[in-house]
Amino acid sequence: MSKKNISQEKIIQAFLSSAFERSAGATSLQDVAASLEIKKASLYNHFESRDAMYDATINYCHKEIGQVEFLTQKMQESVAAGKTAIPAAIKKLIARYFALFDSEPLFKMYVFVHTEQYFNVAALKIVQEQIEKINEDIKKLIPVKETAAILTSLILQQLDAYIAVRKETIRQNPETGAGSLFELPSDNNIINKAGKLAEAYLANVQ
Repeated sequence: MSKKNISQEKIIQAFLSSAFERSAGATSLQDVAASLEIKKASLYNHFESRDAMYDATINYCHKEIGQVEFLTQKMQESVAAGKTAIPAAIKKLIARYFALFDSEPLFKMYVFVHTEQYFNVAALKIVQEQIEKINEDIKKLIPVKETAAILTSLILQQLDAYIAVRKETIRQNPETGAGSLFELPSDNNIINKAGKLAEAYLANVQ
């Protein structure tokens, strides 16, 4: 193997890819090293153990997912100015948010964190913070706690369903692999369904 300059971030992304394909628990240091085409011993230049690599991956996901906004300033201003109705804004924001998590590396991070939340309290915290962030963003448009909470739950339920379908699509198309997610068409049916469900709910509560 030729000597390579491998960063911690590349190692973490390799760990995420392996976790996506075979689960985090089944991912070994050798799996990560093989995917990077480096010697296993080289990983110890960056991480003292597999557990340290796992923890770093959790922290990396926390940072990256934490930077994802549901509500954009442009949309908030458009609603405030009366240019965009709230139901239409929510529908557009849902489509945008789903598209963000349908791209790499957020797609793999979502799968990783939402799987590991059942085994790792730090991963659970990431999921909880994501829920709270969406909820707070929706409350900027709809200052009714119960309505915002129900919409948040609806959006995340549909996003979970969307990600599950996308993951299965990759499994059924092994020739593309997780790294070629963009080559596969998006499932607009689920995205449209999520938007319509949100619109229908808002129509009922108004």
